[in-house]
Amino acid sequence: MSSIRRRHHKRKPMSEINVVPYIDVMLVLLVIFMTTAPLLTEGVQVDLPQASAKIVESEQNIEKFIVTVNVSGELYANEDEAPSTAQELRAKAAAVLKYQPKTPFYVKGDKDATYEKVLQAMVMLQSAGVPSVGMVSQPLPDQPQAEEG
Repeated sequence: MSSIRRRHHKRKPMSEINVVPYIDVMLVLLVIFMTTAPLLTEGVQVDLPQASAKIVESEQNIEKFIVTVNVSGELYANEDEAPSTAQELRAKAAAVLKYQPKTPFYVKGDKDATYEKVLQAMVMLQSAGVPSVGMVSQPLPDQPQAEEG
């Protein structure tokens, strides 16, 4: 009888996890993320106004941060009289964003400024951590003006 018991002894449960399928899944995910990551970082997120859009109304107590690009490509923060460098504006934008995270950020480009200079201003704000950048434009002459109140 003892020989019969030895032949039919119970198998021990396997206590090791088979990690091969997990490695396969991780490699597939790695390839997917490596191919899609460069696509996600290209471009600048902006909220472009439409020609027939109404004037945006914001809360009275929140001050806007406006970067102005003139014809020669110089950058100005809000109502500054002297032009600022991109590094100075990036530092100002980061400081405003840190202490007042709800501040709206806008880029106001001269109609004769190059597209490249306006885009560089937007990229500069994005590199400072600004999540969304708006563009300032003049309403069309035949558009009714919004009443302030």
